[in-house]
Amino acid sequence: MGAGSIVVVTGATGMVGRSVLELCLARDGVALVTAVGRRTTGLRHAKLRETLHPDFDDCSALAGALSGVDFAFHCIGVYTGAVPAGELRRVTVDQTLEFARVLRAASPRAGFGLLSGQGADRSETSRVAFARLKGTAENGLARMGFPRLFFFRPGYIHPSTPRREPNLFYVALRLVYPLARLVRPSIGIESDALARAMVKTALDGAAGALGPEIEHRDLLRPGAPD
Repeated sequence: MGAGSIVVVTGATGMVGRSVLELCLARDGVALVTAVGRRTTGLRHAKLRETLHPDFDDCSALAGALSGVDFAFHCIGVYTGAVPAGELRRVTVDQTLEFARVLRAASPRAGFGLLSGQGADRSETSRVAFARLKGTAENGLARMGFPRLFFFRPGYIHPSTPRREPNLFYVALRLVYPLARLVRPSIGIESDALARAMVKTALDGAAGALGPEIEHRDLLRPGAPD
């Protein structure tokens, strides 16, 4: 993307979204980054504009903030097992498509990058709720006609900096990850490395012929987005 690009990041207070935001702010070719979320990021930067939006069930009020955008990174998500099934669907599918709908209308030339997940099932038949719902979200986005569309599908994301884990399952994953990586280096990806891969893919066109599905192996590929 050329100089003076305008980028939007949702979920910028989260593990991956925060890194995506900081990387975009540091890029010479990006003129403005709008962070859209329920809470402030706490960052101060000449290129940062924050738009607080408490309810992603209805994003109509964001039309002005999403006008003139070149690319949007949608990094909002919830963890399986951390919320009821209905809430998982609402955040993963309904709110994602509502945000995308308003962006598409406000900025018809904008590209869109979804932080999806490994195993996303676009047949929407998986018995695993996470896989099925990510597939449903991807299908909905594909039908919207974005000129550039990426579904980033990482496997296990290991926090690059300490954080409070959402439940005991993720506490255990974090503890065993260093040993598991010795046996299988590609088992996961550091959150900072994932963010770098996403930004490079979307803003530099580093994915080449890949896409819209950017699988875990592609994110780790030497010389590729990471």
